[in-house]
Parts: sequence; C-alpha cells; structure tokens
Amino acid sequence: MRTDLHRHDTDPLTAVRNVGILAHVDAGKTTVTERILYATGATHKRGEVHDGTTVTDFDVQERERGITISAAAVSCAWDGHRINLIDTPGHVDFADEVERSLRVLDGAVAVFDAVAGVEPQSESVWRQADRHGVPRIAFVNKLDRAGADLDTAVESMRRRLGTVPMVTQLPVGREDAFTGVVDLIRMRLLTWREGGDTYEEEPVPEGLREEARRRRRLLEETVAQLHPGALEEFCDGSALSAGTLAGALRDLTRSGEGVVVLCGSAYRNRGVEPLLDAVVAYLPSPLDVPAVRGAVGDDEQERACDPAAPLAALVFKVQATPRGRLTFLRVYSGTVHRGEAVWDAGARRTERIGRILRVQADRHTEVERAVAGDIVAVAGVKAARSGATLCAPDAPVVLEPPTVAEPVVSVAVEARRNADSARLVSALARLVEEDPSLVVRTDRESGQTVLSGMGELHLEVAVEKLRRAHGLEVGVGRPQVAYRETVSRGVSGLAYRHVKQEGGAGQFAHVVIDVRPLPVAQDGTGDDAADFVFRSVVTGGRLPRDYVQAVEAGCRDALSEGPLGSHRVTGVQVTLTDGSTHPKDSSPMAFRTAGRFALRAAFRASAMALLEPVVEVTATVPEDAVGGVLGDLAARRGRISASAMRAGTAVVTATVPLAELFGYASQLRGRTRGRGTFTGRATGYAPVPAAVSDQVVSR
Repeated sequence: MRTDLHRHDTDPLTAVRNVGILAHVDAGKTTVTERILYATGATHKRGEVHDGTTVTDFDVQERERGITISAAAVSCAWDGHRINLIDTPGHVDFADEVERSLRVLDGAVAVFDAVAGVEPQSESVWRQADRHGVPRIAFVNKLDRAGADLDTAVESMRRRLGTVPMVTQLPVGREDAFTGVVDLIRMRLLTWREGGDTYEEEPVPEGLREEARRRRRLLEETVAQLHPGALEEFCDGSALSAGTLAGALRDLTRSGEGVVVLCGSAYRNRGVEPLLDAVVAYLPSPLDVPAVRGAVGDDEQERACDPAAPLAALVFKVQATPRGRLTFLRVYSGTVHRGEAVWDAGARRTERIGRILRVQADRHTEVERAVAGDIVAVAGVKAARSGATLCAPDAPVVLEPPTVAEPVVSVAVEARRNADSARLVSALARLVEEDPSLVVRTDRESGQTVLSGMGELHLEVAVEKLRRAHGLEVGVGRPQVAYRETVSRGVSGLAYRHVKQEGGAGQFAHVVIDVRPLPVAQDGTGDDAADFVFRSVVTGGRLPRDYVQAVEAGCRDALSEGPLGSHRVTGVQVTLTDGSTHPKDSSPMAFRTAGRFALRAAFRASAMALLEPVVEVTATVPEDAVGGVLGDLAARRGRISASAMRAGTAVVTATVPLAELFGYASQLRGRTRGRGTFTGRATGYAPVPAAVSDQVVSR
C-alpha cells in the first residue's frame, strides 16, 4: 500500500472517506464493491453477483434478480484510512435510493462499462451528484470484454457529461489480453497475474514507454489548463512533477473542475488497489467539505465537523431486519454515545440510542460511539423517519432532508383474505417507512388501496416484499401511470369574489387573476417550484402583503386537482392583477380560499391538456431483430431518436410513454429470443395525443 501521494494529518477525521459507488445497471458497481472489500481484507472470499454470494446484495430478491435494489453500507480500511462505502442501485426505478445516499456522501466513484461508455442511468446519477456537489473519480470497468475501449468510453464522458476527464492510466493489453495498467503519475507498470491477489510493480517496458510519455504529456497539459499552480510549474519547466500533478488532481477533483479516470476489470480483480489509492488521495475527507447548514428557528446555522460540537445527525435510511429496526445516520457534528437521549427536531420528540453499529451490509459490529464524519446504524430509535434530524436536546437544529421523487406508477393492492386486511395496512406502512418513494393512499371513488412508486419493477419488488417478508397473499391491479394536466391556452382578467356571512365576522376576498401556460419541466422531478410561478402586479397598496401570500397559497392548493381527471396541474403561471378588501371581513384565510376557487374557475375556463410521463428507452438487441424492435416501439407510440451498431449488436434509443412500457421486458425477450435488454430513464412529461387523452379522461 503506497503512501507517497497521500496527505496524512494529525486529525483522525482526515483519514475518513464517505464514498458511494454510482453507475448504470450492469456496469459492475457491486462487483467493484466486492473486490474493494476483498482487497482491504474486510472479506476473505470474492463474492459474485451471478452466484448470489455478494456481501452488499444480501436481499433474496437482489440475489434472484442479479441487481441492486437497496443501497447497502459497508466499512473497510485501506492505508490507514477508514472508508465508509455505499453501493447504490443502478436501475432507474430505484434512483431515490441513490438520491438519499448522495445527500450524506462526501465523494463517489462513478463506474462505467468500457464497451458501452456513458449509458442513460450513468448520466442520470452523474447529474444527481452534480446537484449535490459530490466530487467524483471515474473507474472504466470491464476492460477484459470484447469491444472494450478506454478512449471511446472517455470520449463519451467528455461529450455526454460535459466534464474534463483526466486519464491517469494506460491499459496494457486489449480485451482478453488485458493484464495491467501503466500508472501515468508515477510512470510505473502495474501487472496482475491470472488468479493473483496482488499486483507486481516494475518500470515501464520499452515497448510502452513512448505511448506512456505521450499520454502523460496530455495529462499534464489538461491539468495545467485548469490549475494555476500546475500551470506555473509547467511553464517554468515544461513538465510537472509527480507531487505537483497529484496535488493538482486532488484540487481539481474536489472542486469538480475535472474527474480523475482509472481503468480495470473488477471481475478479474485488476485495477482495484489503484482505485483505492485514488479514493484516499483525491476524494475529500469530512473536513474537506463545507460545514453542514441547518435551520434554528427562523435562522440558519453552520455545524462544523467537530466531535466536540453539539450533535447533529441526519437519518437517510430506515431498514427493518429480523432483529428489529435499524436507523442509518450520517453524523455531521458532535458525538453520539450508546444509551444517549437525542432530540428528533422535526417530530419534536425524544429518542434513545440503544446500540451503535458499524455496518457491513447485513452484518454489524457494535461500537460505543460515533463521531462527526461517521456513517453508522443505530438500534432503539422507534419513530424517526428518513430525512429526520437527530440532535442534542439543548442545541436543536433541522438539517435539510433528502428530496423524495414523485411516484409515476400505481397499482391497486388488496389482501386476498379479509382477515389479512389489517396486516396489509401495517405491512404497507412498514414499506413506506423503509422506502419514502413509495406512497400509499386510498382512492376516494373506488375505496381501493393504491400503492404508487417509481416504476413497474419498483412496485413488483414492493409487492413481492409483502408476500415474502410479511406472509401476505396480495392481489394486484393493473399499473396506472400518474398523468398531469396543464394549461394550453389561459385566460385573462378572471375575477372571483368570496363572500361568506354566518353571523359575527364574515369572510370577504376579491381577486382578479391572469393564467397562462409555462413550459413543462423536462427533468421528470415533478418539482412544484419549477412547474408553478406566481407573481403579483397589484399596486397602490390595494392588497396587503400577507393577503397576496395567502392568494399564492390558495393557488398552490388548487394545483392538486385539475378539471380533466383530478390529476395534478403543472406548468402554470398565475398573475394577480387586482383585488379589494373589506375593512372587517377580510383575512388571510378568506384570500387563500379566494385564490383556490379563482384558479379552479380559471382552469375550467381555460383550454386544458393532459400530460403523460415519458421514458428514454435504450434497447440493446441482435442485429437481425432490429426491424421487429423498431416496429414494436413505433406501435407503442415511441419516437426513435438514435440507432447505432456496437460490437455486433444494435443500440436503439427512443422516447416512449411510460403507459406503453408495461410488460415490455418480456415482449422484448420474446422478440429477440432472450438476447435483448433495455433500460429506461424518466425524461419528463409530454402532451397526450387527443385520441388517447379522450380514453384516459373517460375512465
């Protein structure tokens, strides 16, 4: 284990790395995690996804399906550093797990397939990390596969992610002959023998020396363009020392101006140790990231990453285990001890920490305390939900919770036996507690219990949990998508007068509004702030400020149900142009009511349109099946956006309405004799064609 590129300080927090593994499904995240655990001595046998023997995919469904469903936390040690690692899902249906994990991570390793390069979900998780400001390094995996090419994968990163790749390794050998890499920083050859657990280090051989020098020069030029200190040394000596280059790479990684790129084959255990060295050398410690900010009453306050400061910890995951409920925490400041009483700042209640556990997926090691910078699980906390802040009772603070995506697919669920109805309600509550992206509601018209989630697979996994974990026989209705409504042509000058008199003080509010359409958000997030704009042009003090705010609140209330089918309304701008008050009967409540009913009346007077969620589908199919696949996508109202040949297969990209994708996986397998696969990425909402809209509205 090398230490020459690492910075060692006296503060033990500098030796902590909180890191996530991010990637598209099947890029090799879980295998990378397994090899990291093996290389660090945390496990003594290499787990395999195809054998169902991995540490992090410990759930029965994960092992059966061969995918990661739930983010799993593990801890290991490397070169005197503790690495808290979270293996995140790669399937789009479980993107909310990635979101909650990124909220508490300081850095990440993005894994890319050396054949496919940047895939749809690779791009999605990269953008998620961008929003959270999480520094990343990249690992181009599967260099032993046919068609693998590091340069092509790096170019796709530059083109699709808009980042500056800083390639620090030169692969030695292609495809099956891939045996090692040249470390371009230290200019050494690292070779892994077949079946070996360690690598051999030697000088760069003559046959590789010229290409290694050329690539080292490209790396130096790239770094010098971005880093002032490196540029100064480069101009003085026309080269960079290993120390300067490593320091500049660390600075550029942590600022997000560039991304260090390494390569290897996790399955063959090649390239893992240098990846660990890079995690330690380039990704930040808890002390290198900005202090967390939280709300204290109406003010905002920073909490430094200091074990001696008041406690502030964020709950980012809740998990039910055979031994009880586990609550996963990122401790941002202070120290939490076993048996200590803490304050749930959101729920305003006291919780007691029973046990503190260092997590190894489904295995745990008990510790006496956790300090600032730690990611641990605690037992004994009874009610804290994901997003809750646990803090010192005498120094309360509320940290910003992870955002929760809005569900897009729903199914009706019911217990097959009447005697199990109460158990079903309890089991659904447990599911929602563990996975906040699941929503349970009762349909007002049918009385059915409706379970909503992020996709067909998401709901399939949730229903299977009800059957296996809770022993329930559950009936499931056909999935339904979450449509939205929008204004295609608005109205101006709509006046609404709210008058109510029932003895004593009455209610009076008069408002005049204009309603116009806004462009619909294309990120699929369903963020109200992006899909609704309110402004007031009332002048002369005709309406007090608190009345204007009440009108805005009432308009937001009206967005919950549109006139076409009681779907949520999006893409609307409301302008308050006039209004009047009564000296005695006007109040914020009256104006909130007026705003709600005024906007509902405006919707009825406007031309409304129905919107449906759409998905970018990327299908990888044999060349001889392309025609049938294209025809099937067209029949599903898909719009083909790209088609390319890659290593004897065709990669087809199309935008398809989510409602048309139910059952597509089995259809695709049938058309391609089991050789076709596809992935999907939510891209937002699009107008529903008139014929389809009439069918949806008439249901």
